[in-house]
Formats: sequence, structure tokens, C-alpha cells
Amino acid sequence: MSAEAADREAATSSRPCTPPQTSWFEFLLEEALLEQHLQKPSPDPPPVQLIVQFLEQASKPSVNEQNQVQPPPDNKRNRILKLLALKVAAHLKWDLDVLEKSLSVPVLNMLLNELLCISKVPPGTKHVDVDLSSLPPTTAMAILLYNRWAIRTIVQSSFPVKQVKPGPPQLNVMSQVQQEKELTDNILKVLKEQAADSILVLEGALKLNKDLYVHTIRTLDLLAMEPGMVNGETESSTAGLKISAEEIQCQVCYDLGAIYFQQGSTNAAVHENAKEKFFKTKELIAKNGSSSLHFTIDEERLAGYCQACGVLTSSSDDASQQATPYSQIHSCMKSGNYQDLVKIFLEDNLTLSLPVQFRQSVLRELFQKAQQGNDALDEVCFKVCVCNTVCDVLQGRTIDIQFCQLFLKPSKEKIDFLLEVCSRSINLENASEALKRKMAAFLKNLCLGLEDLQLVFMISSHELFIKLLKDDERKLLVDQMRKRSPRINLCTKPVTSFYDIPASASVNIGQLEHQLILSVDPWRIRQILIELHGMTSERQFWTISNKWEVPNVYGNVILGIKDNLTRDLVYILMAKGLHCCAIKDFVHAKQLFAACLELVTEFSPKLRQVMLNEMLLLDIYTHEAGAGVSGERPPSDLISRVRGYLEMRVPDIPLRQVIAEECVAFLLNWRENEYLTMQVPLPLVQTNPYVKLGQLLAATCKELPGPKESRRTAKDLWEVVVQICSVSNQHKRGNDGRVSLIKHRESTLGIMYRSELLSFIKKLREPLVLTTILSLFVKLHNVREDIVNDIAAEHISIWPSSIPNLQSVDFEAVAVTVKELVSYALTINANNHFWLIIQADIYFATNQYSAALHYYLQAGAVCSDFFNKMVPPDVYTDQTQRAELRRSAVQGCPERGRTVTYLCQSVPEAWHCAERGPAYLASDKKNDQVLFFTQLSHPVTMPWILTMNTSGMSQFWSI
Repeated sequence: MSAEAADREAATSSRPCTPPQTSWFEFLLEEALLEQHLQKPSPDPPPVQLIVQFLEQASKPSVNEQNQVQPPPDNKRNRILKLLALKVAAHLKWDLDVLEKSLSVPVLNMLLNELLCISKVPPGTKHVDVDLSSLPPTTAMAILLYNRWAIRTIVQSSFPVKQVKPGPPQLNVMSQVQQEKELTDNILKVLKEQAADSILVLEGALKLNKDLYVHTIRTLDLLAMEPGMVNGETESSTAGLKISAEEIQCQVCYDLGAIYFQQGSTNAAVHENAKEKFFKTKELIAKNGSSSLHFTIDEERLAGYCQACGVLTSSSDDASQQATPYSQIHSCMKSGNYQDLVKIFLEDNLTLSLPVQFRQSVLRELFQKAQQGNDALDEVCFKVCVCNTVCDVLQGRTIDIQFCQLFLKPSKEKIDFLLEVCSRSINLENASEALKRKMAAFLKNLCLGLEDLQLVFMISSHELFIKLLKDDERKLLVDQMRKRSPRINLCTKPVTSFYDIPASASVNIGQLEHQLILSVDPWRIRQILIELHGMTSERQFWTISNKWEVPNVYGNVILGIKDNLTRDLVYILMAKGLHCCAIKDFVHAKQLFAACLELVTEFSPKLRQVMLNEMLLLDIYTHEAGAGVSGERPPSDLISRVRGYLEMRVPDIPLRQVIAEECVAFLLNWRENEYLTMQVPLPLVQTNPYVKLGQLLAATCKELPGPKESRRTAKDLWEVVVQICSVSNQHKRGNDGRVSLIKHRESTLGIMYRSELLSFIKKLREPLVLTTILSLFVKLHNVREDIVNDIAAEHISIWPSSIPNLQSVDFEAVAVTVKELVSYALTINANNHFWLIIQADIYFATNQYSAALHYYLQAGAVCSDFFNKMVPPDVYTDQTQRAELRRSAVQGCPERGRTVTYLCQSVPEAWHCAERGPAYLASDKKNDQVLFFTQLSHPVTMPWILTMNTSGMSQFWSI
């Protein structure tokens, strides 16, 4: 074998093999294989495909010795195949929704006919002539299933079906499709001829009022045995899957309602029958619930049927149906009251209760009537179309072509009505910003599409337009309109217009300044500034917007540039770039920073380094918001640039503290602990507090869990944080000579303020780093002398147990910090059980027992696969269990007693009252709560019944 062939064979053999699909004939050879196959989570082939394969093989014609095609023989093989198909359908519980969705009409017809045959229904017997009450339950159910399917198929065939786009012509495929279509048409023809009989059968089924049974795999196996071995079991009232009488009535009523509704298109009186059946179905669902063993009903479709029947029948005693918009619109269309029709559409633009398809169908009907010669409907069509268009705009849909056609010749009246619809379709006080922007964009685009500037002025001067569009947007729109059409079209009469006034130099400067404010294209900004400086040399254009903010450390350098144009350009590019960074528009920020870097490289090495630093920060933000979210490591080039920034020693370079902060957080998040611990220059650690904090965090995380002698770095980190959280108490003598104490002010003795530390920690995402800093603050919280309930945390043992100057620590600030940190940590990972336990302990310590219970249970759930496994002992510790028992005693709530019962099941044996002796059984007076949850407990782990008075119970809680 050649080397290439060997490589190819090795690669092929290393690929995971897909298990082969089970063939249909294997189920013939092994009787138990079918049930095993159906019990799989995702059987291959799926059940419905098996039905098709079994029936296809059983119905294959045979060829005799004279090469004549014969019908399929009635032999043992074919009978077993048909039985297998029935078993698969029984496994699906004869759910017609599932079977109709996956099986063609001929296949399902064959399957249900086999069900009738095996259920001892004589072939050729008219079902309408059979007394269902006298039949065995499974036989009656088979007849019901067949007739339900018959009328459902008739109803389904009346719906329009989208034609499948034909592919390249293939003779064999075309022949098979044509044969199946002809067979389906023949079956439908027979079903429609028998529709009246099927309806009578189902109407008779409503009078049965008894439970029926449908065949299961077991009953089908019994039928396949010899008649003497069955002993009549399949004909008894207990064989098969029980279907209650109310379930049968519910489904039969729904199917009868559907066929009556379909027949109502030619006979309006039948709609009353449909209404009766649908409302009966609704009552049964409300009484018994929508879940059932045997069927599911599409409740949304049922609600639509009920609403349609209410409109079509319009009975005078049904006030609730008359009050619906559907019935009102139907009444308006019938009576020709189109003014009220428009009013209903206009009111619905606020409530949005009418579906868009219904709105469009009403508009189509109006257009059809208008095309038949009713010219008065043109205005109604326009008004309904405007209502629909504004509704589409608010819901984010595209504008229909009909609106564009009706607006080819706009008029003052049309604009007035449009503005009225827009005003009444949005409540500016309660509307969201997104809704306001959609309406504003619609009005703005409408202005840009109009040629008559008088109509534009009508829109732009409207109150809604002024409220929705900002001054800058309105002025920019005016400028665009003026450039497009500098003179108004005076086609009717001369009217003096604002647009006829020639623009002065000050107007041009103002327009350019507005463009400068709005533009984020660096080259356009440069062009505008060149034009502005050509018009006047007295203005400082970097001051025209108070939103342009540059840090003071940079501003002093930029404003020192002598050339006015260059100074304005550098300042504006940097300010816009920083703003884009803040709103996470990283693409435009990069373009602005790149242009600024190219500009300053020519004359200022100092500003060049500033821009390189800002571009580094931008790249960090871009990665963290993009690939970093999915856990992809940053490129090595970015890590090298971060290290280079921290090690940079260029004198007189203005630096922003946030860049160092983000760089250190970046290295911690991507576990660059080796670099932070061993390779950071010592002078940098001494001068930059964030680098020092990052080094201590990295070293502590690196040594976890580690021996005791490796806790020196943990002690150093502890001392730094304690110093940050310390307060300086100062004394001040008042006017009366007394000495007063100036309380808790943030200390300047630490390497940074507590608020700065908290801000830095909220940039961290690495779980071990967050767990470490959380455990430090938890330990610091637990050190205080007046603490009642300790908070548990991972790695808490690595921190010192005492503080020399305890009074100097601001424990209130520590408690607030712990709460903020655990809340932030849970936004990073809401399924970290250690963080959940901390949150639960915090709530318990502050007597918020319900919230504590929620987080205790959530912690147990996430680490035990929703209590399918044992909760680890480090999650539900002795402290946790005691806290929960004490919480239950305080709450005294039976609902929560069940939860305590669960926790008691993991209580260690040392807690058992049986070992504590009879001291707890001191009184005949029982505590109902304790009895409640102990009686619910597992008999092995809680084998006792606590019968004690209140004092005895309090002794138990203090164990």
C-alpha cells in the first residue's frame, strides 16, 4: 500500500461512524425490536416513516408466472407488516394532528381502513347504520377515528395550497406524483360523497356519554394471537387506552364545527351549527383543560373560528360578540357606514388588536367595490390605506405599494388626514424611543419624497414633526430640500416662500457647522473645516458643540497646536472618536482615530503616541465586545501591545488612567498571570496602583489552592484591600468648644479609592479572579465583631482571620461592596453555585428569607442537575441547613415547609433527634409546622416525628 493510500485509509477510519438506519425487514425478523426502536429519544427512521415503509411493502402488487400484475397477496408477511404499521400508530396514540401532518391521504386512508378491519368492522358496512353504543369500545372508537379523519380531510382540502415549484422533469418521478394525485382525488371524491353520513356518525357519537378505548400495542398483540387465547379481553371495557367521554365530545365538536363552518360558505344557516359546536368545544376546554391523552386542539384557530362565527351569525343576544372590532367592521361593510369603518381602523392604530392580514383583506374588498364603479369609495380606500400604512410603520413593516400609488398626486387634504392619523396613532408621553424614531423616519422620508415644498412645509411645521425630530435633524432636512429644489414651484399662485430668500454667509456657516456636528466621516469633516476656515479665521470650531469632550491631559497638548485648522481637526477627530467608543460604534471610532493618527504623525511624536494608546484601548473594547464574548482568545499581537503599553517608558506622554486599568483587567481576564506575576517591571508596580493590584490578584490566583506557606501574596492582597476600605476619622472643635467626630470619609491612605477599586473589579470576567476577590470581601465582612450570620465563600480560608485596627475599617462600605460584587458576578455567570450561595447568605443575614430560599434552591439546582443528583456537601453545608431550618421556624409557612423537608433529607446523622434523646419530646403540645414538614420527610433520613412545644423547638434550632 502506498503512503498516500495509507493516509487516506487512516483518515477514513478515524472518522466517527454514523449508526446505520434500521431497515423495515429487521422488524419482521425480531418481534421485540419495534418497541425498543420506538422508545429511543430520536428513532431513525422516525415512526411516521416506518408506517409508510410497512404499508408500502404490504401493498406491493405481485406478478404471476404469466407476468400479470396481481393485487398484493393476503399472506402472513403482509398481515404482520400491516400490524406493525398499526402498532406504530398506536405508539403515536392515534393523534390525527401528527398523522395528517406526515402521511399522505392515500397512506392514512389505508392505515385507518386496516384499523377498521382489525377492530372487527365488517367491510362494506355503512357506519351510519351501526349503533355505536352496542359495539365494543375499541370498535366504536375506530369508527369515530375514521369519520373524524374523513371530515377533517374534506375541510383541509378546501384550503388553498401553495404550489410546489417544479424541478427538472423526471419521467418516473412525474409519473409517481401524478398517480398519487389521482389517487388522492379519488379518495376525496368518495369522502365528500359520504360526508353527510360521517357528520351523522359524529353527531350520534355526541349522544354516547361513555368512555371509549383506542387500541394500544398490547391490544394489537392480543388480536394477533389465536382467538382462543384472547379470552375476549379486547372487547371488554378495560382494554386499550382510555378516552373519556368529555375528551371525545370536545374533539368531535371541534371537527363538526369545522365542517359546518366550511359548508356555511354555500349555506349561511349552517354557521349557527358551527357556532354552537365551537362554543361547546370552548366550554369543554375551559372545564377540563387543554391537555389531553388523546388529542390537542389549536386554541388560536378555535378562537378565530369563534370570533368569525360571532360576526357571521351576529345574534342580537350576544353583546360581547357585537362589541368586538370584527363584528363592528362586518356591520359597517354590510350597511355601507364607511365613516365609522375608518374610525374603527383609526382607533385600532393605538390598540393594534386587528391582525395585519384582516386589515389588508378589508382594504382589498373596498378596492374591489371601488373598481366596480363606486367612485365614492376612492376616498375611503385612501383613508383605510393610510391607517394601515401608519400601523405598518409603527410595527416595523415595509410600506405597501398601494400607499405609494395613492400618494402619486398628494394634496393638502391628503396631507392633513395623514398627519391626523399619525398624531392619533402614537401617544408621545408613553411611547418608546424606538416607536418615536420609526414615526420620525416615516415623516422625514415622506418630506423627501414630496416635490411640492408647500406640502413639505405643512409636514415640517406640524406639532408632531417638531416634537419627534431634533433641531439638527429638521435643519438638515431643510438644507437637503433647499439643495434639491432651490425655488418653490409656483404653479398656482405666487406665494412668498422662505426658500426664495437668498442665503447669507452666516447661514452657510451655520449649515456647515450642523453638518460638522452630524458627520462621522473623517474626510468629510476635514473638507467642512477647510470650507469654514476659508469663510472666517476668527472662529474656534472645536467649541461649537458641548458634546465634544477630550480628557484634560490631551486637551492641553492639542490646544497648544499653533495652526487653527490643524488644532480644530485634531480636537474634533479625537472627540468624535471617543464619543463613538463610548456608544460602542467601534467601526467609526477606528476610522476617526486612524485619520487622526495619520495627521499627527507628521508633526507631533507625543500626540502620535497618544493616538496609538487610544487605538490600543479601542482594539481591547472591540475584542471584548466581539470575539471575546464567545471565549475566543485575543490574538498574540494584541496581548503584546498591551504588555508594551504597560512597560512603556516614553517621557512627557500624557496618559489616561483608564487605559492602564483596562490593560490590567484584559490580562487578568485572559489568564496572563505568569506575566503579571513575574515579568512586570518593578517601577511600574510601584507607580501604577492598577498594575500592583493586578499583580497581587494574579499571584494569589496562581497559587490557589496551594500550601500555607504560599499564602504570602494572599496576605499582601488582603492588606492592600483592607487599607482601601479603611476610613480616616478626624476630630474638629466646634464653636462651643466641644470636639466632634467627622465620620467616614474615603481614605487616601490606600493605593486607590474604594469606588475606583469597585469600578476596576466590574471590568473583570474571569471566574477564578472574581471568586478570589469576592471571597476576600466576604472574609472582611465576616471579621467584624457584631456579625450574627457569617457569609460562606470559596477559598475563604486563605485570608487572615483578624485585623489589628478593626475600628478603622468601614464595614458598612464593605457590606455594600459585597452586595454589588456578587450582583455583578451573577450577571457574568448566573449558574455559579458558589456565587449563588453568597447571594443567599447575604439575603439571609439581612432577614430576607424568601429571597434567600430562592438562591439556596437555585444553587442546589445548578450543581445537582435540578436535584437529579446529590447536592455536594460544600454547597449545602451545615451552616446552610441550619440557616434554612431557622428560616422556616421564623416564617412558619407550610409552603416553605416542603423546601425545608428537602433540605432535611441531607441533614447528617448527628442531627437526628433520636440521638439527642427524649429531651425534645417534652410536651404533648405539638407544633403544627414541624409536624407538617417532618411527615413529608423521607422515612430513612427523617424517621422521627417531632412533638415539642415552642421552647423545645427553639432548642432544636440551636443545635
